[in-house]
Amino acid sequence: MSDDLIDASPQHASVSSFPVRPRILVADDEPLILEGLTRLLITRDYEVVAANGGCEALIAIGKQQFDVILLDLGMPDLNGNEVLRFVADRGVDTPVIVVSGDSTIDAAIRALRGGAADFVRKPYEPEELLRRIDNTLTQRRLEKENNHILQRLQQSEKWHRFLVNSSPDFIYTLDCDGRFTFVNDRVESLLGYRREDLVGQHYSLVIHEDDIARAEHVFNERRAGDRSARNIEIRLKCNPGVRRPRLMNGRCKAVELTATGMYDEEAGPFEQRFIGSYGVAKDVTERKQAEETVHYQAYHDLLTGLPNRALFRDHLGLMLAQAKRTQQPLAVLSLDLDHFKVINDSLGHTIGDELLLAVGARLRQCLREGDTLARLGGDEFAVLLPTLVSRGDVEHICRKIIQVLSKPVYVKGHEIYISVSIGACVAPEDGDMIDNLIRQAEIAMYQAKSQGRSRLLFWESGMQAPYSERMQIEADLRRALARNEFVLFYQPQVDTFTGEVRGFEALLRWWHPQRGLLTPADFIPVAEESGVIVPIGDWVLRQAGAQMADWRRAGLPPVRLSVNISARQLESPDFVDSVMRAVQVYSLDGQQMELEITESLLMRDFEANAIKLGRLSASGLRLAIDDFGTGYSSFKYLSRFPIHTLKIDQSFVQELDREENMSIVNAMIAMGRGMNLNVVAEGVETGSQLARLQQMQCHEMQGFFYSGPLSGHEATTLLSQHARGFAQAEQAAAS
Repeated sequence: MSDDLIDASPQHASVSSFPVRPRILVADDEPLILEGLTRLLITRDYEVVAANGGCEALIAIGKQQFDVILLDLGMPDLNGNEVLRFVADRGVDTPVIVVSGDSTIDAAIRALRGGAADFVRKPYEPEELLRRIDNTLTQRRLEKENNHILQRLQQSEKWHRFLVNSSPDFIYTLDCDGRFTFVNDRVESLLGYRREDLVGQHYSLVIHEDDIARAEHVFNERRAGDRSARNIEIRLKCNPGVRRPRLMNGRCKAVELTATGMYDEEAGPFEQRFIGSYGVAKDVTERKQAEETVHYQAYHDLLTGLPNRALFRDHLGLMLAQAKRTQQPLAVLSLDLDHFKVINDSLGHTIGDELLLAVGARLRQCLREGDTLARLGGDEFAVLLPTLVSRGDVEHICRKIIQVLSKPVYVKGHEIYISVSIGACVAPEDGDMIDNLIRQAEIAMYQAKSQGRSRLLFWESGMQAPYSERMQIEADLRRALARNEFVLFYQPQVDTFTGEVRGFEALLRWWHPQRGLLTPADFIPVAEESGVIVPIGDWVLRQAGAQMADWRRAGLPPVRLSVNISARQLESPDFVDSVMRAVQVYSLDGQQMELEITESLLMRDFEANAIKLGRLSASGLRLAIDDFGTGYSSFKYLSRFPIHTLKIDQSFVQELDREENMSIVNAMIAMGRGMNLNVVAEGVETGSQLARLQQMQCHEMQGFFYSGPLSGHEATTLLSQHARGFAQAEQAAAS
């Protein structure tokens, strides 16, 4: 081929590959996501076809041609990988961009190997997704243009030379000794070599040293046709004398190489004379970088860059195997910052993130070369200490960590003091199972927190029992709602002078299938910590509403029903709506439902709580301060809330025989009455306590002196008796 063949007319290569509006198929089984994607694409003037699942996607693909397919992986009827397989098997010439919530490296690699052109993780930035679509459409247009030109290769050698030099791929030919006889113009932008630099040079000049052995089989390819080498990954070295931007690893490019042997066509029918090989190298550097990024994110914490739990487990597994060979112990440390949530809540998550970065840097300073530091999540870190001599090595390193972290950290003008609790276990003394060692170190760390924080504790077998019990309670709690194991009891709140029932407090109990009837003290702390308290609280509201509706239908006198509200419930963004749903579903008078909130909880997020409780009070609901006197609030702050009732904590009531307690309770009642609040004394158990409360003019009392908690049936019977007694008293008065 002569050089004058390069003068092909460029306008002949222009091919109209797309209609005015590219057509895009969007396949996702989530209606909101499907609608959002459709709206986003329509705003960019794309023609959009929506498919609610894999089956609809296949029907659409069979009916019309698309320029791009946006495909979710996790669809129940036919998942995205099966759709990819269908597209590949049918030879559908449409690029597929996988948009998936499955961010694992395996999902991304499986999708790319299945034929996907790109992989985007949910949640995504709209502009980033649109850019990926534009790039794919551009690439598809280039590929269609290349295919169109390829079909005309045999018509003109000029066309062939134009295609080769305009190709986005590096195209070359070698002689039978492996020396370049032709390279296209793409080599300069790809590797930084001019054509004249390579022609006559051996192919090994551009091969990465570690890939020489594999390259020999591809660049020396003698086979032709279907048996020739296809899509073999090779790294090509860039010209060291030319600076190239955005090079993979700074000095090489990753390519997929397809090569075939070339033979003299003028030789006789029984003679095959090998004259060299022809190859095409497709640049896959960006794809490899994307795969490396996905892989990195799967095994590293994105804030600190430290290994995450998955990579820490891998390192621990390798070190355990080595420890068995060398007969040397190793240690696993679990570290948790003390009171980090207070810092996050008071100073904000930005300061919290900066603090975590500073802590990570300080921890690295305390460790030896070969030790592994990881962030497992939140403010929890883990350390792997291989090649120990004794437990003394662990104690020395932990003392150093505690000392270094005790120094103040300065973050954006804030001077922050922190401490750390550390749990440790040693292998093989404490076992040799990866997950067991990590869990044992975490349990020891929690034990260190419970014993005062800022200390090191080694794992001991006795530590397991309470945590195993807690885990079992949490597991049982998550099943209890579905199994209808919860029940409400009702303790009367009565008029201190007349004994008339004014209301009830709804008290939650759990009929555990093995442990019997459990009080809130047995399970509420676990429910709060695990978050199960929110659905339990919603159930209590609904059950209390249903009970009041039953009393109303039975014609019983209206009474007030108080329901305790937990911290997690109050912090939930759906809190106000969940309360109002319970009131509306059972057509309740808001004045009959009273929400009890402890004063310490009330002050946790003052402004936000004031807004939520203000909305409920405006809707007619009553609000009560529970356990009054045990928190840190004042009447000045309480006056900011729409409160109707004060409940004096039973710890004050039960010691009314002490003069100082009597004065405190008297002051509470007087101030409550002065603020026009209903005052209820809790835990009244004796006649003398009742007499003192009457003397102080306390409105209502609640306690075992009158009645303990009653079942729903017993509470109904009590109300019926009061109704009959009231009717008889009215008849007697009338007569």
